[in-house]
Order: sequence, then structure tokens, then C-alpha cells
Amino acid sequence: MLLSILDVIAPVFLIIGAGYWSVKRNWLAGHMVDGLMRFSILFAVPCLLFRATSQLDLKAAYDWRMMAAFYIAAAASFGLASLLVKSVFKRPGGESVAIGFGALFSNSVLIGLPISERAWGADNMGPAFAIISLHAPFCYLLGISTMEVLRSDGRSYSQTIRVVLRAMFRNSLMIGIGLGFIVNLAGMQLPGVISASVDILSQAALPVALFGIGGVLTQYRLSQSISEVGTVTVFSLLFHPAAAYLLCMAMGVAHETTRVAVLIAAMAPGINSYVFASMYQRGQSIAAGAVVLGTSASIVTIGFWLWVLQRSG
Repeated sequence: MLLSILDVIAPVFLIIGAGYWSVKRNWLAGHMVDGLMRFSILFAVPCLLFRATSQLDLKAAYDWRMMAAFYIAAAASFGLASLLVKSVFKRPGGESVAIGFGALFSNSVLIGLPISERAWGADNMGPAFAIISLHAPFCYLLGISTMEVLRSDGRSYSQTIRVVLRAMFRNSLMIGIGLGFIVNLAGMQLPGVISASVDILSQAALPVALFGIGGVLTQYRLSQSISEVGTVTVFSLLFHPAAAYLLCMAMGVAHETTRVAVLIAAMAPGINSYVFASMYQRGQSIAAGAVVLGTSASIVTIGFWLWVLQRSG
């Protein structure tokens, strides 16, 4: 079992490590990695998500119990982490939300997808794409709304709605998902040349993204606030997947679906958590530290959750 778990995890983190080492050794300049990430996030990954959602069996993929379990667990992780940061570490309300956002926004796409595909197979990815289709809207809506309520210089309700909508419709990943749904629901058939082009870009998405993530991690450092960083990391890597697992069991979700939801929940804080903190100029160093520590620690914790899911199956 250990060898099978290593077979799932090792290739993904070796590619991340190659990107990290390439920048550290100055084989690639930082701006070159930034270019790789821009290509991945603006073009390749949206094509991957478009392809997946345009071909998704919507009825089979969208199990409302699985979706509820995942997002209730995510919201609880965010709420409790933010509350702990505010009450224990005495951070202001807005800063607590910015820090706690890392316990909400897991790296479901760039790391979650390749690990899930290796673990469960490409034919069993429907639930993962279903979760991802709502991930950014849910997380940004909850995070921005909570931030605007708690921070002292918060926007009005109408301004908050505009900020949320702008964050959604400017997100290239959401554009890819939205176009995929349009094609899916309309029963459209893409011209062969366009379909082939999308397929080529889709195949480049995850390898480039994984390599790029490694390079990007060299730009971040663990902050001195290791207690706050550790708190967010524990909620992201342990509490969120544990809560999702228990809720899936309580709701009677099939094991084949539960294991996908739990593994996506077990991913480290995504780079979007740092983007969110930067957007509000609150807790950026802690958010960056959580990305670094979480991604490093997830090598072990993802293996643990794979072991749990294989044993329970």
C-alpha cells in the first residue's frame, strides 16, 4: 500500500520540486516562471476545465450530499481558523479573515486534479470537477462578504456585491468552466480543429502548472508568525478533509464519491489565499507562509489521507 501511495504522490511533488530547484539554481529566472504560470492559469487550465465541464455527466457528477459535505466542511474550517486567529492571536477582524482564508481555499485545481487523477483514474474525476466548478465562486463569495462585514473600513452591501461579481467574471478559470457548461447544456459539438486545439492545451495544463508552482514557491517565505501559519495549515490539511469525510459518511455518500471529495479537501492552501490577502493588504506574509508550509507538509498528509481512504474502501 505504501508503494502505491508513493506512486500517486511522488511524481506530482517531484515536478513541483523540479520547478523550485530550477529557480533556486538560477536555471530559470523568476519572470520566466511567472510567464509559465500566466500561460497555465490564463490559457491551459481554463481549456482543461472547459473540456471537462463540456463533457461532464452533470446528473452523475453533482451529488448534492457530497457538495454539501465538502462546502460545509470548508466553511467550518474557514470560520474556526479565523476565529482562533482573532481570539487567540489577537489579530484584528479583517486580518483574521485574510489569514483564515487559507483554511478555506485549497489548491483544488493545480495540485488537487493531478493527484486525484493519479489516485482514482481519469474516468472517475466527475465529482472533482463538480467541486471545482463551484470552488472559486463559493470561496470568494464567503471570504469577501465576511471581510467586508468585519473590517472597520468595509464597503457597502452593493459595493461588496460588485466586488464579488468582478472577482468571478474576471477569473479565467471560471470563464473556462462557464463556457464548458454552456456547451454541455446546449448539446453543442465543437468543430474538429477547435476541439483538437483545446485538447492540446489541456494536456499541457497540469505539468506546466505543477512546474510553475515550484518556481513560484521560491518567492514566498515562512513568516515569523509561525503559530498563525501552523494554525491555518492544520485546518487546511487535517480539519477540512476530516470534516468532509465525517459529513459524507453521515449523509450516506458513496465511497467512490467520498474519496474524491476528501482528497480535494486535503490539498494545501492555494496561491489564491495569498492573492486574497494581498487584495485587502492584510496578513500577506502569513498567507504566503501558509502556502509554503502547507504545500511542503501536504507531501505527508496527502499520503495519510490516501491511506485512510484506501483502508476505509
